[in-house]
Amino acid sequence: MNVDYKAIGRKIQARRKARGLTQEVLAEKLDVTIGYVSQVERGITKISLDLLAAVSAVLDCDICDLVADCATGNRYLNNEAAEKFALLSPKEKRLVNEFMALIIQNR
Repeated sequence: MNVDYKAIGRKIQARRKARGLTQEVLAEKLDVTIGYVSQVERGITKISLDLLAAVSAVLDCDICDLVADCATGNRYLNNEAAEKFALLSPKEKRLVNEFMALIIQNR
């Protein structure tokens, strides 16, 4: 099972923004560069466990909040698909449902 660092980065970014912090302020508190924070938030750089702990302390959350459902396994894919499905219109949902039925039927 792999780790989805983009998902972790999105969670860090969302928490940072919810706390009203800029990337610059977060970088200062972590003693890293703004570029590094940007790369972590975009999932370009893999964040270390030590730095993840520091991020969770600054953002006043548990590490678990930042990594939950960030493994690229079936559960993660199911959650991601459900989130995207929820954004669809009723017509689009019917089309997706029909498409999935066709895939299953033609296995």
